[in-house]
Amino acid sequence: MQVAPDTVVTLAWRLTDAQNEALAEDEQGSDFYVGGADLLPAISRDLLGKSAGDSGALQIEPTDAFGDYEPERLRVESRELFPELLEPGMQFEQLPRGCAPAEPGSLFTVTDIADGKVVLDGNHPLAGMALRVHYRILEVREPDPDEREAQSAHLDDVDSGMFIMRDAS
Repeated sequence: MQVAPDTVVTLAWRLTDAQNEALAEDEQGSDFYVGGADLLPAISRDLLGKSAGDSGALQIEPTDAFGDYEPERLRVESRELFPELLEPGMQFEQLPRGCAPAEPGSLFTVTDIADGKVVLDGNHPLAGMALRVHYRILEVREPDPDEREAQSAHLDDVDSGMFIMRDAS
């Protein structure tokens, strides 16, 4: 069976930055729905027509991945508005009451805490980065009815795939 829209592909994959520094990998394989929100469009296009056993590598520029880094998505808020347990790397889908309003669906990562202030970054963690994807197709199959309806092979957590197209910011 060949990869086409409305198929599920199991990929063993490695993601690096443009300097080949490893960002993430899954040698065992993860399932992705092709034609939905699981994969970046550039990856989906590269997979089309390939079969189990095939492999590929591609470089994806920021505009085709998670966008350019936008400095205006940085914000500084008062430390007292946040929970006592707070450390860099924590993420917030909804900022605490008292913070400046954010666009719906924004995800903010705490990047610094100092002098009574919290620095938050609303950019996707991979924004502004050219990415290199190396993959091997382990299996291609028809989606089950739930996957087809959701257009995702990540039914428990739609944002669990590394190649999620949806902007996490």
